[in-house]
Amino acid sequence: MQRQLNSLDRLITTLDTALREVARGTNTLSGDRPSPAKDHSEAELTDTERQHAGGLMRINHTGEVCAQALYRGQALVAKSDETREALLHAAQEEKDHLDWCEERLQELGSHTSRLNPLFFVSSYALGAITGTIGDKVSLGFVHATEEGVAAHLKEHLQKLPEDDRKSQLVLQQMLAEEERHGAHALEQGGSEFSDPVKRVMRTASQVMTKTTYWV
Repeated sequence: MQRQLNSLDRLITTLDTALREVARGTNTLSGDRPSPAKDHSEAELTDTERQHAGGLMRINHTGEVCAQALYRGQALVAKSDETREALLHAAQEEKDHLDWCEERLQELGSHTSRLNPLFFVSSYALGAITGTIGDKVSLGFVHATEEGVAAHLKEHLQKLPEDDRKSQLVLQQMLAEEERHGAHALEQGGSEFSDPVKRVMRTASQVMTKTTYWV
């Protein structure tokens, strides 16, 4: 008979999986899906354009680090198996996004944020705290988070160098999937957060976006 996982088992398993996924380089991964920009030719960008695109893609990479930690923290304490599986499935798709952003950063000659470990730990703790309140709040938090991420992606699509089609393709695919994750969270019974709460969340996320562009 297969032993049921207790809370400590789940903590060890989710932390181990998430840390390995975040820590490994893209070149060593066998991801489920190739980057949407895989077969697209590289544009001739100026040094300034390449640096700017790298800063934007670094923000998005760190956002995916946070998503991995957040979803796995929520899954750790989810009340129902259905909610736990939905969160882990979303985390796996976010892992593809993480790989695509890291691959693009390498192509741009840039680097991932040095602050990723800090954001990972804080997001994991936030996910666990949110999930402890209940599945409705946890799924509502997913919806509100994805809504904010989608807004960032739309903004970055406008800010990317016009000729950087490869970065644009990555963000366009991510945008479609982030919006789907948010809608699915509500369909599963998540409570939609009020506008004031969403504004607070957006303000908090600006700390990440303003620091990781440079660091």
